[in-house]
Amino acid sequence: MKIFEIGTGYTSIPARMGAATEIVVEELTTSLLKLKQDVSIVDIKDKYRQKTDLPIIEVYMPQIFSSTDIQLGLFHKLKRVLYSISLTHKLHCLIRRLKGEEIYLHFHNQYNLFFFLKLTSASLRRRVMIGYTVHSYIWFGDWNDIKDKVGKRYFQEIYCFGKADQVFVLNDAVADMLKQHYNIEPSRISVVINGVNTDKYTGEDRNEVEITRSNNLEGKRIVFQVGSVCDRKNQLGTLKLLAPLMKKDDSLAYMYAGGIIDPDYKTSIDDFITREGLSGNVHYMGEVSPGEQLNRLYAIAKCSVMNSKSESFALVIAESLSARRPIFINQAILSSILFWGKNVGNGIISIQDTFADDLYRLLDDENYYRSMQEKGREFIMNNFSWDIAAKMYLNNFKNRFDEK
Repeated sequence: MKIFEIGTGYTSIPARMGAATEIVVEELTTSLLKLKQDVSIVDIKDKYRQKTDLPIIEVYMPQIFSSTDIQLGLFHKLKRVLYSISLTHKLHCLIRRLKGEEIYLHFHNQYNLFFFLKLTSASLRRRVMIGYTVHSYIWFGDWNDIKDKVGKRYFQEIYCFGKADQVFVLNDAVADMLKQHYNIEPSRISVVINGVNTDKYTGEDRNEVEITRSNNLEGKRIVFQVGSVCDRKNQLGTLKLLAPLMKKDDSLAYMYAGGIIDPDYKTSIDDFITREGLSGNVHYMGEVSPGEQLNRLYAIAKCSVMNSKSESFALVIAESLSARRPIFINQAILSSILFWGKNVGNGIISIQDTFADDLYRLLDDENYYRSMQEKGREFIMNNFSWDIAAKMYLNNFKNRFDEK
């Protein structure tokens, strides 16, 4: 069996920024290779690609389209379409070249699969098995709240659900959504996990002192939040939680990192900081590359926060716990992603009305803090490594071919 992990084209792999889906493709491929599988990544051509030993087949695109475009505007949509068409042509060539082999195409983006399905002949389509992983956060919402939005904006993904041989979901709630509202056969839906690179995310870095000094964070007890700067990630909500505490306790600091998706939202954060007089306590670190650079920030933090309004898996939680940083998570995430909600206490703390007391217990009680650190790390090592995720995917790939 030849496996092709399909890069989304959003940014090249390895990702130079916190692009969750690209991280999934990179890490899943790495673990599949460790399992001695014949797997390659098919990804956007980029002369500035970071150094990697991964087997990557490049899809031609003009260099102007290889740059990362986090604003998600018209340019981004044009890039998605052009990349998907070029990707389809490349995949056609690969399929024809591998005549007689079992081929598994694993897609991670609705544009890519939609155009492949529309532009591929029936005879060529029959020669491959197609898997599609649902990364979109939208499917975790209440049906009455999202049905109009998904019908207008996610029609391509709905089409992909119906045409893929296997649909991979990251949560039982999404599986139920697809069965109930789109009549996807249960046999075609598989619940899988995302993993985390436990070797990269350790929470240790020899440059901790240098980093804190260069960012005016010496002596600060840092609460860290990772995520694109936009309303859904809710950095402003976290700031409002921490503001009364930072006004009384100058040792407390809020640090956040992520690309600015919504400039107006970033302005509202800055306005709040100025209005509340918190400029000395809030530190924006910009867009940070996943892996070593992000781990460096976990290393200088005491704990982290996941305060998003909606997530599909919340990979940041796994990264934080792997880095031995206990994490505060709001009820919206704990109640919608049950494997996190069921593990409060394993490095996970629920954000409640007692947030101030809960935060200071973590910061001040050294024994409790160490216990939460190690429980979180152990939980991730036992349940959410990429090796575990890769075995889960591989078993599904093989089972589908056996059924065929």
